[in-house]
Amino acid sequence: MRTMRSQSAPSPAMRATGAPACARRSGMRRRGITGAIAALSLTCAFALTAPAKAAEMEAVYKISIAGFSVGTADVKSHFDGSAYNIDLQARLTGLAGVLVSGRGAASARGTVSGRQVMPRAFAANSRSSQASRTVRMGLNNGTVAAVEIEPPLKDHADAIPVQAAHKSGVVDPVSAFLMPATIRSNPADQRNCERTIPVFDGAARFDIILSYDGTRDFSRPGYSGQVLVCKARFRAVSGHRPSREAVRFMEENRDMAVWLAPFPANDSLVPMRIELRTQIGMSVIEAGRVKLSPTPRRAASVQ
Repeated sequence: MRTMRSQSAPSPAMRATGAPACARRSGMRRRGITGAIAALSLTCAFALTAPAKAAEMEAVYKISIAGFSVGTADVKSHFDGSAYNIDLQARLTGLAGVLVSGRGAASARGTVSGRQVMPRAFAANSRSSQASRTVRMGLNNGTVAAVEIEPPLKDHADAIPVQAAHKSGVVDPVSAFLMPATIRSNPADQRNCERTIPVFDGAARFDIILSYDGTRDFSRPGYSGQVLVCKARFRAVSGHRPSREAVRFMEENRDMAVWLAPFPANDSLVPMRIELRTQIGMSVIEAGRVKLSPTPRRAASVQ
């Protein structure tokens, strides 16, 4: 893979978050739908703690914007000791699928050392009726070693350059699923929310800043019990164009949150619901069903 220069336009992974790229494609409707379908890559920054033994998580998420169903996403995660594999598949459905024909896929591989996530490989592909793009990235001990984006992104003179320091001590958008717990003995402890996660998506560096917002009860097939609710903020670091409306929108966005359920089999927190305001309305990504193996032991009840 070839090492990439600093790029100003976000990759498909960043488009997925509803971040800067959601305001760059034609049509506000398509921008919002694209942002929702892969908002799961932003969600990645909210999800799991470090695995300690063999375990699996499978979930099907329903995606909606402004109350209308627009797609689904399947996430499969496998943990074996310190190693992890995560695969994500997202697709538009219904009228949204007819208008845009959108699909996306992403995967990540790596290890967890203590509470440190060490991604090794990340890949993402997005396809619509108008275009497609593939991102591949290799990392070594939290530092980006090589990036390949096809077709290449355009350079922009007003983009904030990506410095070498911005690609060190980072996680890819999918490995951001792995959020080592600060307080493992109590998944609902507010300190499990309070952290900043540095993400590099192959073209841009941004931070996801989490803070505690409380606890709630949640029940879906596969899990019923208490969830930890974290607020989220987006902070652009480099690779973006500060003048773009979408960058300002995301940095000023106060309507982002994630609901996390405990997965005691490997001391993890699994996302059950993600809320993200887009430029055309509120997007909600919510687990329709979830399968945790081994079955959670601390949940109030398990269906």
